[in-house]
Amino acid sequence: MPKLWVGYVFALATFVGEIIAVSRHPEIVKNVEFGVPPLEIFLPAFVARVYWFVCIYRYHKILAAIPIYVHPISPAKAVGYHFIPFYNLFWIFRWPEAIAEFVNARLRAPAMRSWVLGVGVLAAFLCQTFLDAAFGVALLFLSTTYVSGFLTRALAVPAGAPQT
Repeated sequence: MPKLWVGYVFALATFVGEIIAVSRHPEIVKNVEFGVPPLEIFLPAFVARVYWFVCIYRYHKILAAIPIYVHPISPAKAVGYHFIPFYNLFWIFRWPEAIAEFVNARLRAPAMRSWVLGVGVLAAFLCQTFLDAAFGVALLFLSTTYVSGFLTRALAVPAGAPQT
């Protein structure tokens, strides 16, 4: 499993970058412009987004390696479709659905809801763009923690074993 604490460290680094950027240029608080933010904010937020894609790749790589299970989404597709404009809005709801189907089948209960991750990721991207970059990064990895928790539980159950 990917180490999600790294994502939270990036959220903290983005927050520190926001503090540094505001201390150097206090006028950026007053002038809310939608463009490229200062490097102190942009760099940790960008690296966090790249690491998030690495996490998504790893989840699908793990699912693809399960014997007797054919995961419908390849790791490359899981990441690559995020870069197609407008389709990515659909995609953030589609790939969690495939993971939720696996988790719910393995746990033999409708435990994981795919829409939770989709809404969380969409809210994180909107928050990162329009409100606060650090909070958006934290929300992105908080949403990903939801998937990680259920996937860990599902992988701990042997295939075909009755759920107690």
